[in-house]
Amino acid sequence: MITLLSRVYFLSIKSNTYYEELSKRNYISRVKKIPVRGIIEDRNGNKLAVNQMGFSILIKPHLKSKKNKEKLNDAIDLIVEHFPKQEKKKLLRAYNRKDSAYNHDFVKVVDYLPYQEFFPKYTLFSSKDTIKVESAVKRFYPYRKAASHVIGYVGKASRLDILKNELSAHNGIIGKNGLEKFYNDKLQGEIGYKDVKVNALNKEIETLDEKEPSIDNSIKISLDIELQKYIQKIFGKRSGAIIVMDANNGEILSATSMPEFDNNIFASGISVKEWNIMRNDLNHPFTNKLINGLYPPGSIIKMGVALSFLENGLDENFTVQCSGSIRIGNRNFRCWKSSGHGKVTFRKAIRESCDDFFYKGSLEVGINKISQTLDKFGFGKQTGVDQVNEFFGVNPNKLWKQKKFKQPWYVGETVITSIGQGNMLVTPMQMARYTAFLATGKLPKPHFYKANYEEPEDLKIPEKELSMLRQGMHDVTHHAKGTATRHIKSKITIAGKTGTAQVVSIPQSEKVRMKESELKYFHRSHAWLTTYGPYKNPKYVVTALVEHGGHGGEAAGGIVSKIYDKLYEMEYIKSRD
Repeated sequence: MITLLSRVYFLSIKSNTYYEELSKRNYISRVKKIPVRGIIEDRNGNKLAVNQMGFSILIKPHLKSKKNKEKLNDAIDLIVEHFPKQEKKKLLRAYNRKDSAYNHDFVKVVDYLPYQEFFPKYTLFSSKDTIKVESAVKRFYPYRKAASHVIGYVGKASRLDILKNELSAHNGIIGKNGLEKFYNDKLQGEIGYKDVKVNALNKEIETLDEKEPSIDNSIKISLDIELQKYIQKIFGKRSGAIIVMDANNGEILSATSMPEFDNNIFASGISVKEWNIMRNDLNHPFTNKLINGLYPPGSIIKMGVALSFLENGLDENFTVQCSGSIRIGNRNFRCWKSSGHGKVTFRKAIRESCDDFFYKGSLEVGINKISQTLDKFGFGKQTGVDQVNEFFGVNPNKLWKQKKFKQPWYVGETVITSIGQGNMLVTPMQMARYTAFLATGKLPKPHFYKANYEEPEDLKIPEKELSMLRQGMHDVTHHAKGTATRHIKSKITIAGKTGTAQVVSIPQSEKVRMKESELKYFHRSHAWLTTYGPYKNPKYVVTALVEHGGHGGEAAGGIVSKIYDKLYEMEYIKSRD
């Protein structure tokens, strides 16, 4: 009796909630409401990524049998007749792949047709009981190639994407790169629903609960697309990268990775032929060089190395006598100026980019201490910019080499690292951030969207030391012997540093170095020019890298000068000094 009473209690009371929930499922139907993907705007409200309205075509399931095959063929023939670009074989393949005995939903065979193209045929297709028409959207990038690497693109959601992101199973797309991927959760919004009471015939009787999908899913970024287009134009057909960043807060006004590509080819679907052409391009248009391009920094690293010298015991009056080379073991390490620079101070070493000064200083300080200082400035680390798969770069030292190559560190590696060669590798984004620090004394976090902003980090570097290096950077662009003076022709007083990063080493047997123009294109050095301005009141950093461009001042000086003049014209900079 006790067992029987216990069972009755369980069935009538304890199990009531469980069976009540099952009962609800039998008469309550949930219809999901899919949000429209948010748009991306530049700082002035120009739309960089939007949604174009259109239609998709679906065909009734279970038409593959002999009895219904004619209906299937008629439906597909109707599509091909009115939209000749659709191929019958592909439509049949899409239907057969998605249709099964367990599927009771209409099968989508055409993902998207533009509104203007389909709407005149809407009535015809809607009248067919084997065809279903649904509204659809396609991502569109109005500015095409401009800022393509930064904006990114969306694509069809894969099975793995769907496992990680439930909403992508309903809208079929997901951010694949750039801001589209980094802020995918924000842009796709939150799904809504409508709970309705239905009868035994699945006919809606009453709405019980309803939640609208989110609409606050657009983002406005710091990019100025008109400035971006201008820089793209003056950069021409060169390969490389240019970044324009607010020196004080890390906002990015423009970020160009060249060559660029039209993101719309991914939204619409890229052909195998198009893909292979772009993939095999030696200038790597798919690589976001801003964060994924790894380059030796060359001489633009010298201010950071100089700060390491000062931090680790070298006096501000430290000088060397540059004779054009220094011999270590069986090798001569040459200064770029074969006749030498004579007596060299910190300021002169920056102004004239004397290699010998850094060779000798690095032997005093050592690679581990240099690496430790450069680590503070963000080398060998991600900057945290709101882009996906950012590279770390390489800030080498003895432990790094032992772990990576199981080899000891040699003195010769210390001296070549001190001038930004050897194993050291950086990204243009890291160099722009480091330049902002040199300008302001604080290290900002680069960002495109305000949600990724962080307060710049005060590195507590003595102002006296920074001031001395800033004077050297001013000399680079204004002193008669400055390495960029002949090439900087701007209305704005700027400070900067040139860099020539070798791609191939120079044999010891070569007494007179070949000119860059005499080298094969892919053997020419990469050209760097990183700057800030105005000099007295820094507002913006402009960092330029021209792949295989040779000398930094010659290759990038004209481009950088025009960018500062454009910033002045657009009133981002209001004071010339």
